[in-house]
Amino acid sequence: MAITPRFSDQTETAILERLLDAIVPEVDKRQGSIAYDLSDPAAQEFAHAYISLDRTLSYAFLNEDMPSDLLTTAASDFGVDRKPAIKAKGEVTFTGQIGQFIPKDTQVRTDDGVYFIMLNDATLTQETAKVQVEAELGGISGNVDIGKIDTVVGDLAGVLTVTNELAFDNGVDEESDESLLQRVYDKVRKPATSGNVYHYEQWAREVSGVGAARVYPTWNGPGTVKVVLLGDDKQAPSQTVIDAVITHIGEERPVGANVTVVGATEVSININADLTLASGASIGDVKADIEKAVQAYLESLAFNDTLIRYTRIAAILLDVPRIIDYANLTVNGGESNIEVTDEQVAILGTVTVNAV
Repeated sequence: MAITPRFSDQTETAILERLLDAIVPEVDKRQGSIAYDLSDPAAQEFAHAYISLDRTLSYAFLNEDMPSDLLTTAASDFGVDRKPAIKAKGEVTFTGQIGQFIPKDTQVRTDDGVYFIMLNDATLTQETAKVQVEAELGGISGNVDIGKIDTVVGDLAGVLTVTNELAFDNGVDEESDESLLQRVYDKVRKPATSGNVYHYEQWAREVSGVGAARVYPTWNGPGTVKVVLLGDDKQAPSQTVIDAVITHIGEERPVGANVTVVGATEVSININADLTLASGASIGDVKADIEKAVQAYLESLAFNDTLIRYTRIAAILLDVPRIIDYANLTVNGGESNIEVTDEQVAILGTVTVNAV
């Protein structure tokens, strides 16, 4: 909750009026007079001080308007640390002459400038060798599709070729302010003790890449606990994140608890529609607008609402300024709501639109 300003009435005009009122009546206080010209700069500075005082007051309490660095410090006072970014890791394949030595820290990159660094020395005992690399920077920028890593940097450029035969999907951004603040609120408002539901939720969300968690106690009989995870992107997290949660909960859980950790099951939402577009509108641009809006809608539902409303998607189409009307709208092949379970998450699938 944002902090309501306490000193918004302390404007330059109000302060200047008080300063001039404090001067004896016999002195000329009209605009342009000595008294006025000496008081006005002071009124400006006092007004700035009150603005700063309001801002400082808002920083004294946890709220969404706090600067990131102050929020990090305030959260740590509650024992909640911001989750750091994680560098994407994966395997690339080098091709070259047998016997070619490739030193540790050799760089490779994608065409759009995402750099990766070799973690160990390697030698081509055959014409190809598979080598582990790590993104130079942490975050999802290191999550690249198959074949995107295609350039060797440095002295071995032109000597070797490189590619990635598998996609990289384990890079994670630094925790957002919204997520960090919510974890602090949850820790205060949902007391976690003795391995209760809140404790498992807290342990899961302490791992980078976890945006939300649902906990099912005794889901498969006494002593069993199931934890279902959602990633920061409101989709199922990568197996790397799931494994990290398994390890972390294993270190924290009470002895004897049998814990199962899984990612939410993704349910694709596929949209088809015929559109009447405004003059000059591009079907490609309109499709992009629809995808962005539907994606935001589905993210708002993740672990909050299990019903994907057909009428809401229809409203999204009409909210796109360049769409005049639509016809033959189907969602997953039908014209009804789609309901998912509380262990599933709806994600954007295909959007097929035609201009008529």
